Amino acid sequence: MNQQQRQDAIIDLVRRQGYASIEQLTEHFSVTPQTIRRDLNALAEEGMIRRVHGGAGLESSTVNTAYSTRKNLNLDAKRRIAALVARHIPDHASLFINIGTSNEVVAEALLDHQGLEVITNNLNVAAILQHKEDFNVIIAGGQVRSRDGGIIGEATIDFINQFKVDFGIIGISGIDEDGSLLEFDYQEARVAQAIILNSRQVYLTADHSKFHRNPVVRQGNIAQLDALFTDRQPPERIVHLMQVNDVALHIA
Repeated sequence: MNQQQRQDAIIDLVRRQGYASIEQLTEHFSVTPQTIRRDLNALAEEGMIRRVHGGAGLESSTVNTAYSTRKNLNLDAKRRIAALVARHIPDHASLFINIGTSNEVVAEALLDHQGLEVITNNLNVAAILQHKEDFNVIIAGGQVRSRDGGIIGEATIDFINQFKVDFGIIGISGIDEDGSLLEFDYQEARVAQAIILNSRQVYLTADHSKFHRNPVVRQGNIAQLDALFTDRQPPERIVHLMQVNDVALHIA
């Protein structure tokens, strides 16, 4: 078993049990405690598990990781994903871009495009795109979350429902193996649902860590997507659901 296989197995074990000690993992994988500690530290840095004294536990299902931390998590993977998404967006297209650090990187990757019309409920996305004179950037109204610049609420949903665009680019906090798209914030999930309903094509950006998280709010289902952009092969059950529902898979 190589390092990647062992780390994937650690995640599966922690998810099944809720907690795993260093002693248990050392015995289970027949490696040294130092090796397990390195694995756990690496997985915690990627946001895959929560490092606790003497072992590892699950990430919270009710509270998301701080924005300042998420902004730097798996940044190289997010940049590869963003570049791949950008190649699938033609010039002079209309699109929604919603809340999420991955989508902020997508906005940066779109700066070489021409003539885009972008509707967003993300102040950070608007700030990234505002200097492009040939872009038309429209900001949704609503309540601004101080922690990450996301705009949410009933006014935001009403605003989104006024448009029908070519592409909806959405992020996610977690993808369950049954295909559920999961979020931490109920209001954020409702805005994302409106974006899905008002987009001709829906693109989801999600690095590999999102396949191992279990937020509490159901945002939608993978069957509602046209394409998933990620950096690693998803779990087999998710791949099967994508094939059944004709959802394209793009791996950066």
